Amino acid sequence: AGVSDAEILEVLSKMVKQRRESAGIYEEAGRMELAQQEKEEIEIIESFLPKQLSDAETAAAVAAVIAETGAAGIKDMGRVMGELKKRHAGQMDFGKAGAIVKEKLA
Repeated sequence: AGVSDAEILEVLSKMVKQRRESAGIYEEAGRMELAQQEKEEIEIIESFLPKQLSDAETAAAVAAVIAETGAAGIKDMGRVMGELKKRHAGQMDFGKAGAIVKEKLA
């Protein structure tokens, strides 16, 4: 069997995340040329990803999934995150989304 689109999007998203972390480390070390190279790679990788949701769109997507799943507490976080990943693979930073979910379910 081949690789699913969702798996490809997940790999691309991880590549972007790794480069963001590297760029931050390079900037802290004053290695701006290396940080710039990482940022250029991020732009190239992101061109293969679906349009990224804004913070407001991410918050709206989280609210919609919480409402639709009837999530009522932090114990439902896994179910909410699973649904978000299914619907919005490659479209959002799931670290940020997780923080929003945790805040809304706490």
